[in-house]
Amino acid sequence: MTEKDWYIIDNAEELDSPALVVYPARVKQNIALLKTRIDDVERLRPHAKTYKCKEVTQLLIEAGISKFKCATIAEAEMLAMSGAKDILLAYQLVGEKINRFGQLMFDYPDTKFACLVDSLDAATVISDVALYNESEITVYIDLNVGQNRTGIAPDERAFQLYMDCDILPGVNPVGLHAYDGHLHDADFKIRTQKCNDSFAPVLKLQYDLIEKGFDPVIVAGGSPTFPIHAKRKGIECSPGTFVYWDAGYENELTEQLFLTAALVVARVMSLPDETKICIDVGHKSVSAENELAKRIYFLNAPELKMISQSEEHLVAEAVAGHEYQIGDILYGLPYHICPTVALYERAITIEDNKTHGEWLNLARDRRITI
Repeated sequence: MTEKDWYIIDNAEELDSPALVVYPARVKQNIALLKTRIDDVERLRPHAKTYKCKEVTQLLIEAGISKFKCATIAEAEMLAMSGAKDILLAYQLVGEKINRFGQLMFDYPDTKFACLVDSLDAATVISDVALYNESEITVYIDLNVGQNRTGIAPDERAFQLYMDCDILPGVNPVGLHAYDGHLHDADFKIRTQKCNDSFAPVLKLQYDLIEKGFDPVIVAGGSPTFPIHAKRKGIECSPGTFVYWDAGYENELTEQLFLTAALVVARVMSLPDETKICIDVGHKSVSAENELAKRIYFLNAPELKMISQSEEHLVAEAVAGHEYQIGDILYGLPYHICPTVALYERAITIEDNKTHGEWLNLARDRRITI
């Protein structure tokens, strides 16, 4: 079987479309590749936001990975249900999330949970809840290293916040979190330099805390900067997209050799005129935050040019004299797989070019049981 037809599904006619399909053999290859890119598997803390299912979690655990990162309470619960023993919720707990987090800790006492804080106000509320529940909540200081989304600058303010958390009852600061998701330059040298520049203050902060008698671990990066942080000693790395990969990272991160392992299977549903085709993959079927040309790429129809997209439809321009017919199967590679997965209740698994089973995207919901 040649590389170009790895994605072909012999019984695709049995699939309703659009459908999210996953190729487990390629997922396993990606996990194996990840392990070869770091000196110690204990430094891996993959993010669950991409795959959102128990099956991939269990594949990671079987590969010797014991630490995980996630972004929602549901993802944390899914990880705990799957047997994960060390889970960092990379989010600052606000409102009811604090109570739900406490319930997680109660329901899964054999799992270590931690969350992020970037302000004393938030840490104080967490402290109050911990005291009320007669528990202790582990926290990482969330650092802003250029993403400008959440976090505190890695300077004397972050140092003071760490110190303040240390004396708050019920709060246990153990580390620093530095997500640099804004760095995804195609030029690896430029990306490396930007990453090193943004990370230097984090290392200084860690050193200053060590000088005060603390031993803070650092959790850093995502997929784009994984190969950079992986070369640092002792830093925990948290890539996520690697399990499925996508067209966006395949085009940008050419130094990383992960395999695309998830697709959206679609069909031609209408022929509006002699050059246009309409496909059943709208906003509800593939991540639509990028410009129209960078939402989905059809592996078996690379010449198509996207014209418009609505909730259930994608209109594309085909070459004059094309031979597309209503009902034709198209294999779409999303540019951004993480939010695409969240659009589907389940992924259909493909083995030996046939549908095999399904993986429930359990954590796409905001609530599982907690």
